[in-house]
Amino acid sequence: MLAGLVRTIDHINEWTGRIAAWATLGCVLTCFAVVVLRYGFAIGHPWLQELYVWQHAVVFMVGAGYTLLHRGHVNVDILYGQMSPRRKAWCDIFGTIFFLVPWLAVLTVTATPFITESWRIREISANPDGMPAVYLLKSVIWVFVTLVGLQALAHLIRCALLLAGNPLTDHDEDPVTDERI
Repeated sequence: MLAGLVRTIDHINEWTGRIAAWATLGCVLTCFAVVVLRYGFAIGHPWLQELYVWQHAVVFMVGAGYTLLHRGHVNVDILYGQMSPRRKAWCDIFGTIFFLVPWLAVLTVTATPFITESWRIREISANPDGMPAVYLLKSVIWVFVTLVGLQALAHLIRCALLLAGNPLTDHDEDPVTDERI
């Protein structure tokens, strides 16, 4: 049952991460359009310039769970790289429980009033002709917390299973037992 939950969470973040990766193409095309229109034709659209920023924000926030799944976040390998898989698991459990989870909790608590107020007033861009529905962009913070929180849970389960002597072996790059880390 726990292995199935881990696989499901991994698949969700794998899927959303791949979508985010392809969405970067949209960022590049939007940036290209802004440059061509602005410098080639002296045409400026504030909404198009804001769209570029929005796209980047969504790509990074939606892709964060994928990055955690594939161990792409900052890691100090001086000591960690020399540890056994069991020690890595203990280190990851400690870091997740005492650093990542509290950070996600603080982010949720501090962002929620900010997001709900944005929804309440149906916030729009402060720029004339800017993007409408700023509240949708702000809501992506909740998506970020959910995806990273789920991946943190999957990682905790993966570490606990390894410590219990029942490591998951179906993941191509198991973050705990992968010796390349």
